Amino acid sequence: MTPEELEAARDRVVPDVIASGLSVLFCGINPGLMSAATGHHFARPGNRFWPVLHRSGFTPRRLKPSEQDELLTYGLGITNVVARATARADELSDEEFREGGRLLAVKVAELRPRWLAVAGVTAYRTAFHDRTARIGPQERTIGDTRIWALPNPSGLNAHWTLETMAEEFARLRAAAQEDSGVRR
Repeated sequence: MTPEELEAARDRVVPDVIASGLSVLFCGINPGLMSAATGHHFARPGNRFWPVLHRSGFTPRRLKPSEQDELLTYGLGITNVVARATARADELSDEEFREGGRLLAVKVAELRPRWLAVAGVTAYRTAFHDRTARIGPQERTIGDTRIWALPNPSGLNAHWTLETMAEEFARLRAAAQEDSGVRR
C-alpha cells in the first residue's frame, strides 16, 4: 500500500469479529493504518498476533488477517479498546483510552465472553484505571467475564519474543479451557 492509501485509512472503522458467549474476546489497543486500510485486525506484516495465536494453541493453523472471521468457529473474537485508527498507539489520548474502556465494558457486559484478553497492559491500565495491572489474569471482572492482560503483539514490543508471547497466550488458553471444562 502506498503512504497515501494508508493515510486515507485513518477514517475507516475495522469491524469487530464478535458473537455472544465467546470463550475469549481478544482486544487490541486500536487499529493500525494497515488494519484500517484492509479491514482486518492485526494486519501489519510485523505484528505477531496471528503467529502467536497459532503457536499458543488457540488455532490449529496460522490464520491470515483476511481469515479473521474463522476465529468465531473456535469461540474467539477480536475488538479494540479504541476504534480510531492511528499509525502508532501513542497518538491516542488518555481520554480516548478511558472512553474506550467504558464502551468496551458495555460491549463485554452485552456479549458475555468468558475472558476478555487485552493485548497491551499499558492500554489496559489506562482504559480501566488500574495502574498496578501486570501481564496475566486481573482481579477486575466485567460481570462474569474475567480479564487477562496480554503483551502487545506489535513488532515494536521488543521486550517479548514470539516464544515468550506464545507462552503467555497459552496460559490464557489453558485458563479458558479449564473454565469451560474443555481439554484439547
